[in-house]
Amino acid sequence: MTPKHALSRLVGKLAAARAGWFTQLFIRWFIRTYKIDMSEAVHESPKAYKTFNDFFTRHLKPELRPLKATAEQFAQPVDGAVSQLGAIEDGRIFQAKGHDYSLTELLGGDPRDAHAFKNGKFATIYLAPKDYHRIHMPCDGVLRKMVYVPGDLFSVNPLTAANVPNLFARNERVVAIFDGEFGKFAMVLVGATIVASIGTVWAGTVTPPTGKHVHSWEYPASGDQAIRLSKGEEMGHFKLGSTVVLTFPEDVIDFADDLEAGSVTRMGDILGERDD
Repeated sequence: MTPKHALSRLVGKLAAARAGWFTQLFIRWFIRTYKIDMSEAVHESPKAYKTFNDFFTRHLKPELRPLKATAEQFAQPVDGAVSQLGAIEDGRIFQAKGHDYSLTELLGGDPRDAHAFKNGKFATIYLAPKDYHRIHMPCDGVLRKMVYVPGDLFSVNPLTAANVPNLFARNERVVAIFDGEFGKFAMVLVGATIVASIGTVWAGTVTPPTGKHVHSWEYPASGDQAIRLSKGEEMGHFKLGSTVVLTFPEDVIDFADDLEAGSVTRMGDILGERDD
């Protein structure tokens, strides 16, 4: 019954505000509460951040997130923890015990977008408040389509994922579909309660404002207008919380053997191997 959209947008305005001592007080409280290691940040002092958003989307020292994935491997796109990963079965993705959801709905409702991933694989990675909230490319890719999908703003923490049906296909989200070096792949940036913004490097802030209808944009595969991003390069960000769902076609990726639900991820580490 909580007015999630109104609350999230209010928090967004506060997070963007230059509120002087109040901003500093809140940033320091957040660091203490969520035990954030500021030694990893390019700017370690809270005083370096004029707004909470500046702090929340802070850059990390690049040497702390080296790109470990080789030419035949996929890189972890974010700092977070694996919620679930595995096969896409009959066009549905496993969410939690007793819950799955539609791949087509997740990607915005167009069956043509979902077709390539129907028998493929997925990985769902949850970003906690303490995590680094910039999102990076798992492999080289050329952007072909972006879809904004309006929806709810339920929390996406593990407890909610275990209890809210169709969670990731119900929440507001931004879908990016790429032609990758090993095949097509999609990255779905899922919003949540208190998420003040979802943005991409090519479009800037996609939401807010919140829409009522699905909108899509298509991009060329080649030429000067093509958007090409390299493995490990930043592709987007969250301002507060959330989840990334990756989908791959059949016979494209073998996930790393040590990955399972609950595994901690670090951007640049190995997500999986190319499936030959």
